[in-house]
Amino acid sequence: MNSLLQLFTGLQYSLLQGDQTITPTAIVFDSRKAETGTLFCCMVGTQTDGHAYVQQAYAKGCRLFVAEREIELPFDATIILVENTKMALAHLACAFYGHPSKELTLVGITGTNGKTTTATLLHDLFSQLGFYVGLISTVVNKIGMQATAATHTTPDPVALNAMLREMVNAGCQYCFMEVSSHAIDQGRIGGLHFAAAGFTNITHDHLDYHHTFSAYLRVKKTFFDLLPQSAFALVNADDKNGLVMLQNTSAKRQTFGLRTPADFKGKIIENSLGGLVLQINGQEVHTRLVGAFNASNLLLVYGLAIGLGQERMEVLRVLSQLTHVAGRFEHLRSPKGITAIIDYAHTPDALENVLRTMSAFQQKNKLITVVGCGGDRDKAKRPQMAAIAAAFSQQVVLTSDNPRTEDPQQIIAEMEAGLDAAAAGRTLTVLDRKQAIKTALMLAHPGDILLIAGKGHETYQEIHGVRTPFDDVAITKELINQLDK
Repeated sequence: MNSLLQLFTGLQYSLLQGDQTITPTAIVFDSRKAETGTLFCCMVGTQTDGHAYVQQAYAKGCRLFVAEREIELPFDATIILVENTKMALAHLACAFYGHPSKELTLVGITGTNGKTTTATLLHDLFSQLGFYVGLISTVVNKIGMQATAATHTTPDPVALNAMLREMVNAGCQYCFMEVSSHAIDQGRIGGLHFAAAGFTNITHDHLDYHHTFSAYLRVKKTFFDLLPQSAFALVNADDKNGLVMLQNTSAKRQTFGLRTPADFKGKIIENSLGGLVLQINGQEVHTRLVGAFNASNLLLVYGLAIGLGQERMEVLRVLSQLTHVAGRFEHLRSPKGITAIIDYAHTPDALENVLRTMSAFQQKNKLITVVGCGGDRDKAKRPQMAAIAAAFSQQVVLTSDNPRTEDPQQIIAEMEAGLDAAAAGRTLTVLDRKQAIKTALMLAHPGDILLIAGKGHETYQEIHGVRTPFDDVAITKELINQLDK
């Protein structure tokens, strides 16, 4: 266990008062978790400021405090000042857990769409190649095949380093993790040692947090800017901002692409509901995944695997056996011949990618889309989502997603603003999500394809701040069984 002085090695700080030879038993940034022996870091967040809770932490026995500004506490408290508590927390967490990211091969995946699929496929690929592997994702966290539910795309620095230490202790050789823009901006990945980084794409999302697309882009780029020279970065050359990610990185630079010359070049030979046939650097591979967006994800997976030293033909062999990720283009087929596809698509670009893929499979039959938008999130994409759904579908059903604290009807009204008169005539509004799915299934005929978009793997719906069980896949299966009787 490291002493306080050892934890602060390499970090600029000043001792305001107290004993700096104490050894903390844990690091916390929530005053409710503070107790005797813990170090309380006064995090300045988007909603709360930890400096306002030092008295509560002190009352619970905490005597070690890290702050950005002077705080008043009795003289038996140790107070250390730093310039930025968010960055300090990440540094301290890495040090407290003994820098576990240096003891395995850590690979980060960032981008707007495709992070979960890519990280999960990498986990599954390397597992089948015989390695013991960790996964940190939006859907689930895994140590080998032992899974725990995920609460954030990228956990806070303390939870993240604790998880990495657990992976190292369990014998994991690799960890594949999603890296969200929020995590980069909030310093959650500070101090981690990445061996490789992958970039999927960047499109309109999270502007409720970043405010402008250029700010969102800069945050994503920061991840690559901070990579060490020993790492390698693999980016999507088909995305116009792919090469932007590489502008200031010290890492080795590589690219992948379907439409653009790249180090890892792919070509779609066949695309059907049965899967993809891809050509990767001249070698053909049959896969069970569907759609051009998954072809891009598979190229990234392949390129990272090769960059990490794996044998080309063995990687291709295992790629052909990998299956879809939960809630990502997950398809069900009713006895009456209706295909229902459940997908997490919750951005305009992701929705368009999925619908473009589905429309290629549609012959003379209808494409029906059920879609909503989340509350307390970027409002600018709401009319775009409705417009995209209407552009590719013969029938649209607008419904609730996770309205959170917003009025669900108002969210739908903002979506409807993106529809012209013709599109509005093909659009229904059904506020209750289960009823919306049921309505779409009742509108469908044999051969029709139904997309249920936006929630994918989620097993809850959040309305007025309260989460209740709701699983698009389970609900759709239940309704198919009812309606097909």
